[in-house]
Amino acid sequence: METKASVSPATFLDKIVVPGDVVLDLSSLTNQTIKLGGGLRQDCDSISVMKAGKLKFSKPNKYWVESSHKRYVPSVEDTVLGIVVDSKADNFLVDIKGPAIAFLPVLAFEGGTRRNIPKFEVGSLLYVRVVKANPGMNPELSCTDASGKAAEFGLLKDGYMFETSTGQSRMLLSSPTCPVLEALGKQLSFEIAVGLNGRVWVCFLMPFLELIAYWVVLFSSCSVTCSMVNAASPSMVVVVSNAIMNSEYLSGVQQQIMVEKLLQRIK
Repeated sequence: METKASVSPATFLDKIVVPGDVVLDLSSLTNQTIKLGGGLRQDCDSISVMKAGKLKFSKPNKYWVESSHKRYVPSVEDTVLGIVVDSKADNFLVDIKGPAIAFLPVLAFEGGTRRNIPKFEVGSLLYVRVVKANPGMNPELSCTDASGKAAEFGLLKDGYMFETSTGQSRMLLSSPTCPVLEALGKQLSFEIAVGLNGRVWVCFLMPFLELIAYWVVLFSSCSVTCSMVNAASPSMVVVVSNAIMNSEYLSGVQQQIMVEKLLQRIK
């Protein structure tokens, strides 16, 4: 009589897996619920791999295969940056770099009703959550978290958006903080939103003391224009964007050295 060997996910964690690998045997789990992310599928009592990459785990119970692609495959609970391409009576049509245009229902906002439907122009950048991602169907998005609150989701104003690989996006969202973001954050004040679809939004923040000094000058001289408030912003945004885009294949130490050299050039 043959006995089936149980498969432990710890055997494959943070290691390269390929399509067909069985990384988990559900029959060996008792009273446990797991969530499957991108790159995994369930075949009866087995969890198998659908694409090559590294098997990753996040507490309390989510597994996925992390790989680097330019093309994004939507997965439920992913947070992404989408661009509004059109609006209909019931949905906004949003480009999330996936195989199909995603739908964002006009009521998928905190306290959303027919009386307070938001208005987004074509080209608006939104930070949204994927709530439905069935094969062969348009993904569905939401601007609320699981509890129905707006949280950090919604329209991203100003700033600069650039694209990178999906693998680097996950690296930027990893814990502990990615070395390049940690190094930049020690020297610069900026906001950042990272989508798992390979889009990154950066907005420079003027330090409080500099902002006060600006308004003092503004009210003491009529020749000063409001455009001065963003005078330093473009160079800072370029530095942050270039540092992030160039960090994908660098080690933690190399990322820190690169940031130091970039900042020295603008001082």
